[in-house]
Amino acid sequence: MKRPAPAFGLLFAATLLTGCATPFPPVDPPPPLTNRLTSPRPLADDTAGIQPRARPPVVVNVQPVSASHLEVAQIDGPKSSLSPSPFSAAVPVPSPTEPPAAAPGETPAASLATPAAHPRQPAPTLRADSDPIRALIAAETTDNAPTEPPPDLWHRIRRGFALPNLEGDLVRSQEQWYASRPDYIERMTNRSRKYLFHVVEELERRNMPTELALLPFIESAFNPQAVSSAKAAGMWQFIPSTGRDFALKQNVFRDDRRDVLASTRAALNYLQRLHRMFGDWHLALAAYNWGEGNVSRAIAKNKRAGLGTAYTDLTMPLETQQYVPKLQAVKNIVADPDSLKVDLPAIENHPYFQQVDLPRDIDVKLAAELAQVPLADFKALNPSAHRPVIFASGTPHVLLPWDNAEVFRRNLQAHKAGNTASWTAWTAPSTMKVADAAKRVGMSEAQLREVNKIPPRFLIKSGSTLLVTRPSTVRTDVPSQVADNGQMALAPEVVLRRVVTKAGKKDTLASLAKRHQVTVANIAEWNKLATSASLKAGQSVVLFLPPAPRKAGPRASNPAAKKSVRSARSGQRTSATNANKPRMAGKPAPKRAAHKKA
Repeated sequence: MKRPAPAFGLLFAATLLTGCATPFPPVDPPPPLTNRLTSPRPLADDTAGIQPRARPPVVVNVQPVSASHLEVAQIDGPKSSLSPSPFSAAVPVPSPTEPPAAAPGETPAASLATPAAHPRQPAPTLRADSDPIRALIAAETTDNAPTEPPPDLWHRIRRGFALPNLEGDLVRSQEQWYASRPDYIERMTNRSRKYLFHVVEELERRNMPTELALLPFIESAFNPQAVSSAKAAGMWQFIPSTGRDFALKQNVFRDDRRDVLASTRAALNYLQRLHRMFGDWHLALAAYNWGEGNVSRAIAKNKRAGLGTAYTDLTMPLETQQYVPKLQAVKNIVADPDSLKVDLPAIENHPYFQQVDLPRDIDVKLAAELAQVPLADFKALNPSAHRPVIFASGTPHVLLPWDNAEVFRRNLQAHKAGNTASWTAWTAPSTMKVADAAKRVGMSEAQLREVNKIPPRFLIKSGSTLLVTRPSTVRTDVPSQVADNGQMALAPEVVLRRVVTKAGKKDTLASLAKRHQVTVANIAEWNKLATSASLKAGQSVVLFLPPAPRKAGPRASNPAAKKSVRSARSGQRTSATNANKPRMAGKPAPKRAAHKKA
């Protein structure tokens, strides 16, 4: 059904009839889109580089028409969100309830409907041969259609699931393990709420599966202070060598393997590299746990044997065999906690922290006070700062709860009580005792040992960087060269004795070093020889050895010892002698009865 055109439509027609074709007024570009999946409070760098989507100009060739054909159709429905123009009311707008019938060869309006919101879903495409005005309206309607944001972060993670599911008994076993420990799940979840939003943001920005946001649950239970027996640290569990490969600084003042932002960046870079290497996320995860070299060798071994090369086909250590099933179990819990009878605490879908710049060195305790944040919470957000001070040249920013960031900036600007740092760095000019170093920096020996974690009976080697108290007269902060590269080296505090020995006919530097438990380099240095030098029979060799241990023998005044000696000489066996008598070298020990299980 057509309706008569409004008055301004007739005015436009009259203008056309007079031969004065008036071009359409320019259409204002739409405002930049906001991320509907997140809070209106984005992270500082979330929107960097995002520009409004540029639309090609719409050119309409206006031809003179007769008055008999001058009739503009109008469709009931909401108006377009284009900027107001004299012709906006005459532009057909697709109805949200009853889309207009498609003309022959035209894309139906229903096919232009906006799909369910997804961070990586491509925008709908429009046919090039469709009406340009209709295409522009459809695109504008698509962009401004209301999209419901996820009610919490778990829903957002579910939308980005992309890893292939893994089935089997190992997965079922891990599901039961987690489901039977609700307290453990609650502790992990409460710990993760500080970091999980940032991890999800990074994964979506890189177009990576959001299941990987659950990996720290497996690695460290989202504890950035976790340290494994293999010296892996942080919530992503980097060992020292791999951390250095991915530019994670590890020095006497900070450990970036524990840093929330730096370790997340490094972990996702590593996972992306492993995925490019193996072309399979399950194999990439196995390599993250076991090492890419081990996984590559396992694949090559299976290829030579004519076996499969999938994750489930490889022979791997038990920990790696259970690694992906653990992640799958956590994924299943997040996907459908009710089916596994798990109470999953909700995590809000907005940033927990924001990054704040540090203009100068500052004590950790003072920073927490200025931000009005409990000290434990400040350390949880800044776990790489494991010393009582943060050097701005090495750590130029800190993380603070969202609402406390502005409080910190305001209080720091108003702070007038002299230096914000009561600690600084000092480099030892030579190898010295801890007591001597303490006198030089004006500290007690106990305090210097405690703050730098120096064990007893150790010397401070030359070039070591130590944390010392900062005098009030010192106004300069620690330079970046020291803050980024400071290391501490210790040497055992042992008084060595000088020993001169004669070389035998077959003696070499290596044999003497092995016999006296020293190194070839040490013997060469002590005797001013090359490490490849040969020795002559009877040649004097100088050694510096630790004091010989005192030999413990039976004392004459000990009746039990005398009885042991007499019994050993007479060959008698008594309980007193058997307790301390060593067994003969060639005599086998008596067999013990095997313990039988009940």
